[in-house]
Amino acid sequence: LILRERGFSLNEAEFDAELKKQRDRSREATKTETGDWVTLIDDAEQEFIGYDHLEAQVKLTRYRKVENKKDGEMYQLVFNLTPFYAEGGGQVGDKGYLESPDGDVVYIVDTKKENNLVVHFTKNLPKHPEATFKAVVDSKQRMRSASNHTATHLLHQALRSVLGTHVEQKGSMVHSGNLRFDFSHFSKVSAEELTQVEDFVNARIREQLPLEEQRNTPHQKALDEGAIALFGEKYGDAVRTIRFGKSMELCGGTHVNNTSEIRHFKIISEGAVASGIRRIEAISNDAVDTYYAKQNQILEDVKSILKNPQDTVKAVSSLQEENSELKKQVEQLLKDKAKHLKAELKQELETINGINVLAKEIDLDAGSMKDLAFEIGGEVDNLFLVFGSNHNGKALLSCYISKNLVAEKDLNAGKIIRDLGKHIQGGGGGQPFFATAGGKNPDGISAALQASKDIIK
Repeated sequence: LILRERGFSLNEAEFDAELKKQRDRSREATKTETGDWVTLIDDAEQEFIGYDHLEAQVKLTRYRKVENKKDGEMYQLVFNLTPFYAEGGGQVGDKGYLESPDGDVVYIVDTKKENNLVVHFTKNLPKHPEATFKAVVDSKQRMRSASNHTATHLLHQALRSVLGTHVEQKGSMVHSGNLRFDFSHFSKVSAEELTQVEDFVNARIREQLPLEEQRNTPHQKALDEGAIALFGEKYGDAVRTIRFGKSMELCGGTHVNNTSEIRHFKIISEGAVASGIRRIEAISNDAVDTYYAKQNQILEDVKSILKNPQDTVKAVSSLQEENSELKKQVEQLLKDKAKHLKAELKQELETINGINVLAKEIDLDAGSMKDLAFEIGGEVDNLFLVFGSNHNGKALLSCYISKNLVAEKDLNAGKIIRDLGKHIQGGGGGQPFFATAGGKNPDGISAALQASKDIIK
């Protein structure tokens, strides 16, 4: 329907074929070839120390090369211990670097878990894999991720407080730059409710709530103490609980030591992602500073364009009213233009084989051409009409056929317009009595109009 309104038609078979090619390309691009592990130290145990430390002296226990078309050649490294947090629980993995005793640096671009191993991704292999390295986590990115992760806990608490205890977390994604939080709710969250949620989180930040962490707590004991278990997460017999004031959840991610470190929380958007599932996207910490700086710059730019009015909102409102009025005037002018055209065009009708024929290039948009065609069609019997227009550099064609001719002469506007569309290097379609086409060759309009007359001849 949308394509038809713009003068195009859909070739479903061709679309499906191209879609299959794209899927094949996508699969090929993400296809990964993985080499065998090269074991340097036979160490089955790997300790994660990232809750307490951002750097450590480590030994490389195993590595392997992986390759795919998207990322090229990469290496996966496993250490005897690591301060790097592996992607999990909605939080992205840490980045950082590995420094050898001779000063050689290898950058760690991602960290993931595989079969309970923390795997570090690098673009190249250390020159001396057997050496002892200093592994250093990017502290700025870790701080931002921790800030956003703690903010999701406070956001969860805020939503349950403002909207009701029926709210349950249905998913989250914590990046260093922003956070995403999916939750169950039966309707759109109003602007007033979003403000209340935002204010709730910022109030907890101002309260400077300290992190209360418990590790290796029996699962049932944690639940009995009021910890919330999150949707889709699998927990072992021993769990880690994170508490900030009255917010308490089972969580394995990284967090700030005090809510004051989050500094500020700002909701960017709210919307539906599935039936009964809403999504909030938000930012915290220095990302909020950047956000407000950008918004302030936009406001200054708008004020500059408007010649620095005393009341910017009033000036914009005035422009909107003026624009609305001008649109009405343009619509009326187009109607008047079409009305005058109608009288002139009716004088140009030709009778060919008992059919009233009109093939003409006019200066109107697609909607106005359609209205004009139906108006003439309502006043002229046995009508075969084709309009062409060069509108904003695009070729447009419209074909109208009186319904009695469709039945008696076996004429079909949809089929005819597809043939005429070849002249303008485009395509189209529609119903037997009215169809449209669009193309990129306005120079072909005259040939299309002549071809339409030839059909009747």
